Amino acid sequence: MMRTLTAALLSAAAFGMAAPANAADIFIPPPSAGIDIPDVDYGYAGSMYLRGSLAGNFLWARNADHYTLPNSRYETNKTGFGFSAGAGVGYETGTGLRMDVTADYLHNDGLGITVPAGHATLAAGDHQLKLRSTLLLANAYYDFGFGDGFGAAGGTFGYVGAGAGVAINRLITEGPGLPDAWGGNTSFAAAGMVGLGYDFGQVVADVGYRAVYINRIENTATTNPYRIDDSWTHEVRGTVRYRFN
Repeated sequence: MMRTLTAALLSAAAFGMAAPANAADIFIPPPSAGIDIPDVDYGYAGSMYLRGSLAGNFLWARNADHYTLPNSRYETNKTGFGFSAGAGVGYETGTGLRMDVTADYLHNDGLGITVPAGHATLAAGDHQLKLRSTLLLANAYYDFGFGDGFGAAGGTFGYVGAGAGVAINRLITEGPGLPDAWGGNTSFAAAGMVGLGYDFGQVVADVGYRAVYINRIENTATTNPYRIDDSWTHEVRGTVRYRFN
């Protein structure tokens, strides 16, 4: 038993002498060495952007009213065609939500009515209404990616949006037996948007549909005045956005 106890004591002493030597082999970097941690890439989250748009459009309304004369409301039977161009500035959160304010010039010709023979004042024939409008809208959108996320160069995405503001209208009326007349008004306007786009990174392009509602378009001229309520302009619109941050 004495021999066994002596052997155990000698083994413990040998291990204790070896441990400091082994510990010396473990490298502990000095505090000044530092460890580089790469920055997190948040893409274009929280970035401002500029935008520009071009569109082709057609204008539709249920009727037009030569409102200073009795029995002078007629259903429209001709659709107007035209274009719009606009610009804006906005902000995107990087989570799919973005907001912007836009100004668009809307040009449309051809919306018309036909006055039948027998009206006491208006000459029979086609009466055409031409619209020149400035749309000022505040808009909000939600972008949804197709598995590629919302960061820089996020790829293909879809979007839905809505806007509200005002339309500053100028209406030109033409008709047989009446001089061309100019006049205008300011009206409530709203819009709904849907489309598809591609995120290249700093530049984003999309093509979409926009429906613009204008509550009232009115020519307040003293001769040949017209009023159009609840008009809709339907657009196919292309837009390019440029991010900066």
